[in-house]
Amino acid sequence: MESNKLLMIIICLLLPPVGVFIKFGLGTTFLINLVLTLFFFVPGMVHALWLVLK
Repeated sequence: MESNKLLMIIICLLLPPVGVFIKFGLGTTFLINLVLTLFFFVPGMVHALWLVLK
């Protein structure tokens, strides 16, 4: 596993919106992840991991 991908996984586990922002920038994907993280942390984390790893 590349160290870059490992770092992105760690960021997504700790701060999901930051990982999505780094990968996709500001947009609808980031806003969806921000809402998921603010209301329900675990779905936001899963969403971020899914986006970064696909």
